[in-house]
Amino acid sequence: MTSNARPDSRPRFAARVEDWIHVRRARRAVARGKQPSVIPYIGYGSTDWVRVLGRVLYLKPETREHTRFRHDVAEVSRVRGWRTFTSLSVPHQPVRVLIDGEPVTEVVADRGGVIDAIVPVSLTPGWHTVTLQAGDSEAADAPVDVIDPAARIGVISDIDDTILITALPRPFVAAWNSFVLDEHARSATPGMAVMLDHLVSRHPGSPVVYLSTGAWNAAPALSRFLARNLYPMGPLLLTDWGPTHDRWFRSGTEHKRRELERLATEFPDVRWVLFGDDGQHDEELYHEFATARPGSVAAVAIRQLSVGEAVLAGGRSKANLHRTTSGVPWVYGPDGATLREELRKLGLM
Repeated sequence: MTSNARPDSRPRFAARVEDWIHVRRARRAVARGKQPSVIPYIGYGSTDWVRVLGRVLYLKPETREHTRFRHDVAEVSRVRGWRTFTSLSVPHQPVRVLIDGEPVTEVVADRGGVIDAIVPVSLTPGWHTVTLQAGDSEAADAPVDVIDPAARIGVISDIDDTILITALPRPFVAAWNSFVLDEHARSATPGMAVMLDHLVSRHPGSPVVYLSTGAWNAAPALSRFLARNLYPMGPLLLTDWGPTHDRWFRSGTEHKRRELERLATEFPDVRWVLFGDDGQHDEELYHEFATARPGSVAAVAIRQLSVGEAVLAGGRSKANLHRTTSGVPWVYGPDGATLREELRKLGLM
């Protein structure tokens, strides 16, 4: 029997309303002298391709507005996070791509102004420079990590409550960190930066990827936070917010699941050390991934929240009894020093 039921049209309607508002805001931005400008993000790739990441926004040339969106500025004027969310993206904007100063190709931003494209190119392992330019605006640079084919260990780390302490009720964490908190007021988890640095030093050439459900708007501030607290440099894999054609909001869990699978497919010879916390979802997600792809996971390292943090996070995950998953070892600890010792026992440090 066939069904005459139609998919819920409300998310599609919300997306149309968002587009309608965006068009009018864009007209005002252009009238005020703003133009499409590219904000590049740290990328990664292999010796045959790179994943170019960035976002195109309407910005006024040669103003302080640009500073808030630069990842390579150590100190910026103290601004609340909400200011990055008042910026206006440029959908479907063509962007020229240069790598180490050589023109390579042109890519196109998506509906939300996000650039996420695979660019075929032949490069040596190590750090290179990607340059992005929209129209006649000033070109902008970002590093890209070309992962050594010989690398066998990599790091994928969550951000909130794993390397960055939020100490807020989970439903308000994203809103507070993104809209209210001065980025200089964020606290790093004790010992995590040192532990990650030692882990990467123990395995030269190891890629480091920071995987979060946060919005791309927060990428420059998060990059500055990581640099300021001496975390190893690596790409941020964030997501976009807002309605799509079939739902009101994008799923953060699906975003993480999709990126984990993508990294495992792109680098089949790398075994990842997965870092997360026991607040709600990381253990479940990592358990699922390690069960499906045990050969892609060297270990799962879970930061245990304090009692107060666990209460604010809405409790602990039910998965914290999984000490092994399909032969993959799990380690637990409240801070970086403890996790480092546990990983040392596994021969990873």
